[in-house]
Amino acid sequence: MTAPTVLLADDHGAIRAGLRIMLEAQGITVVGEAADGEVAVRNAAALRPDVVLMDLRMPGRDGISATREIVERGLGDVLVLTSFDEDDLVFGAIRAGAVGFLLKTVDAPTLGQAVRAVAAGDGALDARVTRRALAAVAENTPPTVPGARQAALPDLTAREQEVLDGILQGWSNAQLAARLRISVPTVKTHVSNVLTKLGARSRSHAAALVRGGED
Repeated sequence: MTAPTVLLADDHGAIRAGLRIMLEAQGITVVGEAADGEVAVRNAAALRPDVVLMDLRMPGRDGISATREIVERGLGDVLVLTSFDEDDLVFGAIRAGAVGFLLKTVDAPTLGQAVRAVAAGDGALDARVTRRALAAVAENTPPTVPGARQAALPDLTAREQEVLDGILQGWSNAQLAARLRISVPTVKTHVSNVLTKLGARSRSHAAALVRGGED
């Protein structure tokens, strides 16, 4: 498999340097860097990385706005690095279309694995970030009538429902393919259909929408 390419977006040069060392030591190619959101969008358009490793707090244009444009223009998948005090920003990044979230304290092997997963079309969610993000979604979701969650969902096919259940479990495309006994390209098609029907920008957004509607 060809090594994934990454664009680093963080306003701290020392952090970018550390991330570059961690990634390149694992055979991942860092094609560029950006110190603010505007440069991140511009460099993503010019370099077309597989993954944009995005900080959320940056001077000038922030990471959420940059994530939204990168996703809308199809310039790359966005993997967010966040800290414990950024719950509100994580929620905004989910809505903007980020496909993964890791804490800034992540170790090198986990970071490399997450980048490869995102480059392969899967998501990458730190369990601690996911728990807090889903709680934030629930707090911002109007109360629902008990038992009404399934009725509020779009008309998913039986297979799409199975894929959605797998997404909620955090399964990768390869895991879904193995468990459902279908090919990875077929899984990707079903995932795309599920996201479209839910009006979700990413797997994490889909999980947030569904879990946020639970009573």
